[in-house]
Amino acid sequence: MIVNFKRDVISGKIPVTIITGFLGSGKTTLIRQLLVHPSMNKVAVVINEIGEIGIDQDLVTLSSENISLLANGCICCSVRTDMQETLRDLFTRRTIGDIFDFDRIIIETTGLADPAPILQTLVSDTLLEAQFRFDGLVTLVDAVNLPDQLENLKEPEKQLAIADRIFVTKTDLIDTNQMDQLVQLIRNVNPSSPIQKILHGNIDPNELMGIGLTSSKASQKTLNFLGENTSQTGEKYMGDFARRHTSNIQTETLRFKTPFTWQAFSSALDLLTTLRGVDLLRVKGIINVENQPIVVQGVQHIFHPPVTLDRWPSEDQDSRIVFITRNIPKEVLKSLFDVVTQVVKPAELN
Repeated sequence: MIVNFKRDVISGKIPVTIITGFLGSGKTTLIRQLLVHPSMNKVAVVINEIGEIGIDQDLVTLSSENISLLANGCICCSVRTDMQETLRDLFTRRTIGDIFDFDRIIIETTGLADPAPILQTLVSDTLLEAQFRFDGLVTLVDAVNLPDQLENLKEPEKQLAIADRIFVTKTDLIDTNQMDQLVQLIRNVNPSSPIQKILHGNIDPNELMGIGLTSSKASQKTLNFLGENTSQTGEKYMGDFARRHTSNIQTETLRFKTPFTWQAFSSALDLLTTLRGVDLLRVKGIINVENQPIVVQGVQHIFHPPVTLDRWPSEDQDSRIVFITRNIPKEVLKSLFDVVTQVVKPAELN
């Protein structure tokens, strides 16, 4: 059974934001702007090739192997090995005082990268999981080329499907009708994550932060993280939305009024990941476990440790779970949980 934590195990961890997007979507331009932004003075930015960014030498006050300290205090770190080793190295050097005490990490993936393994890395590595928390996945999309990319490539679709926030670049090169059509294409893959325009990489870094679960203390931010009332149009990520799926990637919401036992819920989740983990692109939800609110989130086979909230963030105490999947019908998901909960009965509840 899940019990309440005596301390907030989330708020003390260093938040990590992942920025992804296909080739030409504007990630390099965005990162270049972030690296010189004055509010980035306690942020470490991890990029794939530091040479591609073209940092002016007069902005660099210290350079040591793959780490550069910029004049505004922002750390720029290039990945020369794998992501796990890079993050471990950053944390170790922060601990011994070799670099300053950064309070956030932003990771830029390559345009061809599947961002899911990076999310899994943050959970599967014991040291990383103890010190870092995933704060959100931001996807940049190219307004001009996205239609062709979605038609012919797999990577942009997945990057878009599992995004918590979507930024559309190069919108100055399309007209209003084309923008409306683009939004519809995005909604076909990702029904409700907030969409925002961005030009020439100009953005307030705060718009990339505070997306994920920041505390075990329930608040409106908890609901925002779960996807309730996050878009300006009033769509509910975890509510009922119009079925607009045109690809093999689907977003489905399950809702249960009867509380679970943790054994029943975890058994269903374990069975699902065993049978279809590779197609379980992302999961987010708040579960009623014997009247306690438990937040779960995961990517494919890997799940974050469950978080017990101090209270329900709203009057709604139904369990609700969002699944972003590849070719898994909603009926299959619901049947699995129904069967398991019939076998593992909930305990007597007050």
